[in-house]
Parts: sequence; structure tokens; C-alpha cells
Amino acid sequence: MKTRKTTAVVATAVVLMLGASACNGSKDDNGGGKGGNGGSGATDAALTSIVNPSDKAGGTVKIEMSDEPDSLDPGNTYYGWVQNISRLYGRTLTAFKPAAGKDGLEIVPDLAEGLGKPSADAKTWTYTLKKGLKFEDGTPITSKDVKYAVERSNFAPEALSNGPTYFKAHLAGGDKYKGPYKDKNPDGIASIETPDDSTIVFKLKDAFADFDYLATYSQTAPVPAAKDKGADYVKHIVSSGPYKFESYDAGRGATLVRNPNWDKKTDPIRPALPDKVTLRFKVKQETVDSNLIADNITVDGAGTGVAPATQPDVLTKPNLKKQTDNSYAGATSYLGLNVNVKPFDNVHCRKAVQWGIDKASVQAAQGGDPKGDVATTLLPPTVNGYTKFDLYESAGHKGDEAKAKDELKQCGHPNGFDTKISARSDRPAEMAMVTAVQASLKKIGINADIKSFPAGKYFQNFAGNPSYVHSNKLGMIMMAWGADWPTGFGFLDQIINGSAIKPSGGNNIAELNDPKINKMLDEGIANTDAAAREKTWGEIDKAVAEGGTMVPLIYRKNLLLRPVSATNVTVTQAYLGMYDYVLMGSAK
Repeated sequence: MKTRKTTAVVATAVVLMLGASACNGSKDDNGGGKGGNGGSGATDAALTSIVNPSDKAGGTVKIEMSDEPDSLDPGNTYYGWVQNISRLYGRTLTAFKPAAGKDGLEIVPDLAEGLGKPSADAKTWTYTLKKGLKFEDGTPITSKDVKYAVERSNFAPEALSNGPTYFKAHLAGGDKYKGPYKDKNPDGIASIETPDDSTIVFKLKDAFADFDYLATYSQTAPVPAAKDKGADYVKHIVSSGPYKFESYDAGRGATLVRNPNWDKKTDPIRPALPDKVTLRFKVKQETVDSNLIADNITVDGAGTGVAPATQPDVLTKPNLKKQTDNSYAGATSYLGLNVNVKPFDNVHCRKAVQWGIDKASVQAAQGGDPKGDVATTLLPPTVNGYTKFDLYESAGHKGDEAKAKDELKQCGHPNGFDTKISARSDRPAEMAMVTAVQASLKKIGINADIKSFPAGKYFQNFAGNPSYVHSNKLGMIMMAWGADWPTGFGFLDQIINGSAIKPSGGNNIAELNDPKINKMLDEGIANTDAAAREKTWGEIDKAVAEGGTMVPLIYRKNLLLRPVSATNVTVTQAYLGMYDYVLMGSAK
């Protein structure tokens, strides 16, 4: 398949799969339907419909969360919740349609007039921008602003290290271009062409069948070069969306207000109903939950659900349970074993961990069934390309002590060994999981010393920083990962591809750089046959499992709680099963 129909077929397959998965929750007898015309507010109503629909403008959407963002800069972020929120102030070439249920996985034009026009070999993609687009200061948005946004976000790790580097990996000449802060050539990278102010052309070194998905990424949100301050751009982000920053306080929060130069005529997908959106960071998770229950805030920005301590109360009180939505997150929690930290350079030491972990205890620790199912693969069942297998199968997912100890003998540590394991200190469920991992490994002689770090700096300074990992012998790293877009490549590439290893802010925490796996990824995304491409993702997943570098733990689910005053509430699978923040409003 060599036209943009390729993307549409992939999306359709994913939609059907996700639609089936969403049905695992309680049925909403009064809601449902395409686009969500209603929604009773019953348990799981927001999985397939819009709860408390409203077209009333005004009010304030209040967002709180327990940690802080890696960055609110659309070009310097990798957290799914920031991608979700950034759509309020950053428009992209294409976008996932803000809609209920399966309709929320449809890719639609945003800044562009239509979806990308690929060449026959899918190596060249062309987009034409809409007329009348403006930044918050009234200056026109041009194709050069989109090009510059891609250049700064993908080619300047010295200033912007948090986001993915798909463009760098796939653009022709991407391995040579040094980025706009070092390369002062005003024309920038040659493989992104802007023949006029409305046209942008991406020339790739290889075929990339998922490019319309990549164009939804916040890295295509335009940035005026004259206003860019590198890492400090986050202090004065120039809006292209319906809201702009009234204030920003690093590590504490921000306030968004209406952008007077946003034009609804060019942006039919964003309702932009609230007058204001407030963000508050570093609020204890239990406090966030209490504020949701008391209807003091609109949404938990992290989108990962209530804390384990809150969950029993929510599930046993009928009036609260009906305000919950137990969504699949399209994400997997797993344990990365860094191949450059001894003894995990030895495959048998890695396999000892695979056999030694009691996954059932990890599932119980993070909240039981409502928070996720035991995982045996990296790819979750809701992502295109998932193939069911279990190379380390044990009774009741409790591990196999005998096989674990046999692997320890083969790796030269018959009595076990000492290591360190990291987790995010401000994520209660992850801390509960890492404690369970520690306890089960101790039974086979592996003593894992827990090191906890704040989520906002977890990848930049610690777990995603190879220098820190090596010098501190951080051999085991807790991780949760959701697809950048809902295909196998969108899930796997940035966590297993050798090209994704970065000096800081990286997500290939195992530092896996297997030539065979790298080649499989490259050949898979270049294949314009959708069925063959889908099959490849499952094969790659199994190849990773055979090397033992990553231990799948939980296919994550979110036990979300919507307060009574929240309007237009619906779950989006495009953003890891959290609520769609573009649609949400408040009756207050």
C-alpha cells in the first residue's frame, strides 16, 4: 500500500481492536454511540461516550497532578499527559480527532489542509498549511515555523533532550545536521523543504508508512525562530492554539487564558469552551484524589488513575464508583535491565530476573485488576501488532525459583548478587510495584537496593541518563511506556532501537542496541504492506523477550475519577487511556 490509505487501514485495525477492549468495562446503558451523544454518568460511561455533554462556554478547568512535567515546551516533552494538554496551546500538522470511543483514533488535519501526500515509495511527504493561521501575537504561521520546530526538537540535545528523535532518525541527512543552535545556516536541514509559506515537504532516507501519525506529534507545533530561547523557551511559549500562557512557574504550575488570535474557522476540532485552564504540580496524589471526590478540581493531569490508597474507597461507594472509568492505557509497566551495568551484560543474569519475579504480587501491589493485567509481552493487547506469547511462563505468574537459580548458576552468580533498582518517588503505584519486585527477587538471592527519583527529572537526570546509570550502577529501572501512536512501531521504536539512546532524557533504558532488532525495526516501518508490517512488530517483541533485557510486568489500566462538575468527559485511547483534555470543560 503506497498511498495515505495505508495509514487509514492501520488506524482502522487499531480502532477495531481498541473498541473490543473497551467493552471489558461495565456497559453504559444510556450512553454510547459514535461521537458520544449523551452519557449517563454511569460506571465506565466515558469509555465510549461523552459524559455531561455541554456546549456552554466559560468557567475554569482546574488540573492537578502529583509530579511535574519534563517540560511544557511542545518540542521538549515525552510525557503523554503533556502531549494531551499541549494541544490546548500548540497545533500540529495533523491531530487525533477529539471524540468519544473509536472516533478518537481518527487522524484529521490540524494546521494542514489535509493528511500528508506521500510519494509512491512513501519517502516523501507533503503538507499544505491552511490559510489564516496566526500565532498569539498576530503574526502569520508559516511552513518555516513548522520546519524550525522540528529542527530544534530533534537536533539540539544540548538544549532540548526530552522528546523523541523520529525526524532525526528518518530524515535524509539527519545524522549530519547539528541543529539550529549550532548550525547557523538560515536554510536549516535540506531534507525539509519549504518552497512557499504554505508548503512543507519531508524527504526521508527510508520509507515511513506511519508518517501521518508522526505529524500528530507536538514537535510539529510551530515555533517562531526569533522567539526561541532554547531550553528557556518554556518560560515564554508562543501559542498557536486556542489558549496562551498567562503565567508559568517552573515546577509549580501555569495558567492558560484565551488566545485572541486563535480563529475557530481554521480549527474546527477544538471546542475551546473554558475561559481559563490552571495547572498545579507536585500535589500529593492522595490530595489530588480528595480534590476530585470533593469536586474542587476538574481532572488529574497525569491521567494514570487514583492512588492505591484511594481505590478501595472509590470502588466500594456506589456514588463514587459511578464516576469512574476503568480504561485500558495502551501501555505496559516493565523493568528494564541495563546491558551496560554488570551483571546484566550477561543474558543468563537477565533471564534469572525474568524467572524470579512474582508478577502476581506486583499486580496486587499496584492495585489489582482495576489497575492492570499481568503482562507477558512488551506490546499491550490494544496496540496494533500485539502477538500473545509467554517465554517465561510460570504457574499463576508467580515466577519459577528453580529456573531462576539455574540461570544464576549459568551467569556465574549461584548465590545471587547485589544491584540497584530505580522508581519514581512521586508515583505511589510504581513505588508499591518496585517494593514487590524487590521482595520477590530477594527469594532467589538478588538484593535490589531501591533508589527513588522525582518523575519530572527521572529520565533527564537519572534513569534516562546513561552516565548517571553507569556511574551509580543502576542495573534495574522501573518504566511505564505507552505508544507514541497506536501501532507496534509507535510503541517499540523509542524503547528498543539503538538510535534512541541519548546522553540524557532517553527512553531506551536498557540501552539495547541489537543490530538484528534495529534492522527489523527499519525494515518493518519501510514496508508499505500493512499486514506484513503488523506481523513484524510481534516478531520484534519476541526477539526482545529472548534477550531478556526487559521484564513486562503489567498491561496498565487507569481507574479514572471524573468529578460531578466536569463536562464533555471522554477517554481517549490516542493518549494512553486518559481523558481528552481538549474537550473537557467545567460547569463551575
